[in-house]
Amino acid sequence: MIDKIKAALGGEADSLLNHICKTIPKESLSLPGGNYVDEILSQSDRNNTVLRNYQTILNTGRLAGTGYTSILPVDQGIEHSAGASFAKNPAYFDPENIVKLAIEGGCNAVASTLGVLGLVSRKYAHKIPFIVKINHNELLSYPNKFDQIQFANVEQAFDMGAVAVGATIYFGSDESSRQIQEITEAFHRAHELGMVTILWAYLRNDGFKPDKIDYHLATDLTGQANHLAATIQADIVKQKLPEVYAGGFKDLKFGKKDDRMYTALSADNAIDMARYQVANCYMGKIGLINSGGASGENDLGDAVKAAVVNKRAGGMGLISGRKAFQKPMKDGVALLNAIQDVYLSKDVTVA
Repeated sequence: MIDKIKAALGGEADSLLNHICKTIPKESLSLPGGNYVDEILSQSDRNNTVLRNYQTILNTGRLAGTGYTSILPVDQGIEHSAGASFAKNPAYFDPENIVKLAIEGGCNAVASTLGVLGLVSRKYAHKIPFIVKINHNELLSYPNKFDQIQFANVEQAFDMGAVAVGATIYFGSDESSRQIQEITEAFHRAHELGMVTILWAYLRNDGFKPDKIDYHLATDLTGQANHLAATIQADIVKQKLPEVYAGGFKDLKFGKKDDRMYTALSADNAIDMARYQVANCYMGKIGLINSGGASGENDLGDAVKAAVVNKRAGGMGLISGRKAFQKPMKDGVALLNAIQDVYLSKDVTVA
């Protein structure tokens, strides 16, 4: 297994697999494991049904019992338009194929829209955990505007047998205050009904990309978005991997900062940057899953690299959609399995 991982990483294998984190030590973190619910979540104010549903996610698929998660998310039919998302593989216009891919790929759960999961809920809700995404950027207004609005409510997710709800907040956007209030209320209701809550903690502001540097991927800004997500009681935080070590707060001259954020707490290394994200998720007590990103020329290598960075940083898993469903199903399954192999490998350790 480790030889396949090294082959996928190519020339980056040594630097990624042997890096030692000298910023926030791994001993400071609560790391994923088979006893996560007992040791961490059971001490919280979440009710017993939330604990059971979280454990159901952790006990499903190829990663069952490890504390790690591999989730297939397919809400791109709204977020990026169905035609643009499914043109490479029109089979995924059919909601059933989305769920089949998650099952065949050994995923812990499948995340999609109310319409997709509702259409097949009687056939599959008892076979793989459902995560209903309750808000979206509808992308059909002209000119395009970027705002997350509710497409579904928590009760609808509960009624179809979903174990979790997911939502996006565009932190930093003009609409973020409203979105925070809406999703705080939705997550409270989800916990009342016993469902797990997952937040896509994304950044959105034209001012975050003033020139060539995209601070939407800055370590400090994504870390703070994670901290806000944990504050409104997201049980799992989904975040893009940081790619910009330069400080968003520092360079854009806003917010609050301390120079130690850029020295003692993070460093110019992919694993160290992701470690800062984990720290902002209450030192790992709230699980961090990183996104797989868009499909490209080297999807397998990119996906394995993202999984290695997430795992070695102390994260809880990967949530990868377009890299998997924009391919024939057998190739999508192979990619999902390659991601899971990183988390199953005892040779890939926390840095």
